[in-house]
Amino acid sequence: MVPDSFNICPLCQISGGAHFYEDDRTYFRCPSCQLVYVPPEQFLTSQAEKAVYDQHQNSPDDPGYRRFLGRLFEPMSQRLPLNSRGLDFGSGPGPTLSVMFEEAGHRMEIYDPFYAPDTKSLEHQYDFITATEVLEHLHHPRSELDQLWSCLKPNGSLGIMTKRVIDRKAFSTWHYKNDPTHVCFYSVETFQWLANYWCATFTIPENDVVVFTKGHTDDSH
Repeated sequence: MVPDSFNICPLCQISGGAHFYEDDRTYFRCPSCQLVYVPPEQFLTSQAEKAVYDQHQNSPDDPGYRRFLGRLFEPMSQRLPLNSRGLDFGSGPGPTLSVMFEEAGHRMEIYDPFYAPDTKSLEHQYDFITATEVLEHLHHPRSELDQLWSCLKPNGSLGIMTKRVIDRKAFSTWHYKNDPTHVCFYSVETFQWLANYWCATFTIPENDVVVFTKGHTDDSH
């Protein structure tokens, strides 16, 4: 177990995360941004992580998967002008959300560190960015989310789908923490911290979905 005094939150980078829960892994909670996180020495190797993702059977041909993604697709679509330019970050082995946005008349690019690793897509500016079931996998959420935010145009939208931490009791029986590739867990308080850090606004259109909006000018850190 990692001593509390040496814990540094991977999001807000405050030290002294408090012990939150213990099972096969150790979970700490940041006293500042409320992120719950697994220490890096308990991460899977890249090879083991990809082996888990390779088991995913997601496809644009799966109506059930489209309905699942629709929880983010619908509220994002309602705010986007036709022919907006978007990036699906963490598109996975069977890119689908990008296809849905293309079908709706938008121009899409994808990025995934394992399946679409061309970083040129991270050198452009976008009207909107999506990250579905991605944030819980990030090993370095501060730098990775800052990079995404820098790719977003003023007035742009960052749409996120990830299940949220409620409290320790709910966490103890939560299936979401049992996936060994899930290493960061967010709450409404965490999203509020991000909004303050980025000088952004955010809405929660439904459970597990949050949409950040960038200001007219980029006043973020």
